[in-house]
Amino acid sequence: MSKGVVQASYIWLNGKFVKWEDARVHVLAQGIHYGIGVFEGIRGYYDDGYVKIFRLEDHMKRFLKSAKIIHLEMPYTLDALINAVIEVVKANNFKTDIYIRPVAFRGPGSIGVRAKNPVEVAVIAFEFGKYLKPTGVKCKISSWRKPPADSLPVYAKIAAMYLLYHLAAVEANNCGFDEAILLDGEGYVAEGSGENIFIVKDGVLITPPTYGAILEGITRDTIMKVATEILGMKVVERRIKREELYTADEAFFTGTAAEITPIVEVDNRIIGDGQIGKVTSQLMELYQKIVRGKIDKYGRWITEVK
Repeated sequence: MSKGVVQASYIWLNGKFVKWEDARVHVLAQGIHYGIGVFEGIRGYYDDGYVKIFRLEDHMKRFLKSAKIIHLEMPYTLDALINAVIEVVKANNFKTDIYIRPVAFRGPGSIGVRAKNPVEVAVIAFEFGKYLKPTGVKCKISSWRKPPADSLPVYAKIAAMYLLYHLAAVEANNCGFDEAILLDGEGYVAEGSGENIFIVKDGVLITPPTYGAILEGITRDTIMKVATEILGMKVVERRIKREELYTADEAFFTGTAAEITPIVEVDNRIIGDGQIGKVTSQLMELYQKIVRGKIDKYGRWITEVK
């Protein structure tokens, strides 16, 4: 389902707007050589004449937190970054659903790994549709493992981590699957190549804990709140065995790009009856209403841009 990026008109780069084709990075940037960078993925939904950006402040707070964790001195405040996102959306005059990618990385200077080269920051936005099949994906348990928190900072959305996800996703795709599922170093279910994961078992919603090897997903947090507050479900954060995934009643991914994506098969084992489960279907429907500002209870999560 993932397609090439649809070019927009302008990108916000280091505090000013530049034309899309003029947004360039020097080949000596440490972000290229060593993966010293952080980023976010944010969706905006075009509805009622507005682009409705979902949980913008929460994403930018995580952006700053990720930067702090890896010693990346962000040269902009939270308010300045939020405003940059809003202005990028305005400048490009979008009339469709979009994806927004703030990114910060060390630029050129010294080639040494100890060097703290100047930090560059960009905000990119472009048209975006579905990332994974909304009708359900077939997954493979990857041979690559999610590292523990004392190997890489798993709570930060860092560029370096995504080589691992790339390897896992390519491996799965080469084997004929839609997506990968990574285990942690002890063999418990961690996450997808860019998504958090949930299972449903006997009416309980279960997801790996944040003290493990997972990124604290904003969509994950959304679904936990919605499942509790609207569906009245019990939500449990605990480790999940591979066998529990195989025998779950339902399973699905959550993520900004993936939204709510049903998992219908894992390692050639059908999940549930192989169709989108009842709980998954309810959450998918609720999520689409929430991100478009149709449920007043969650209106605080929406930033409208005309």
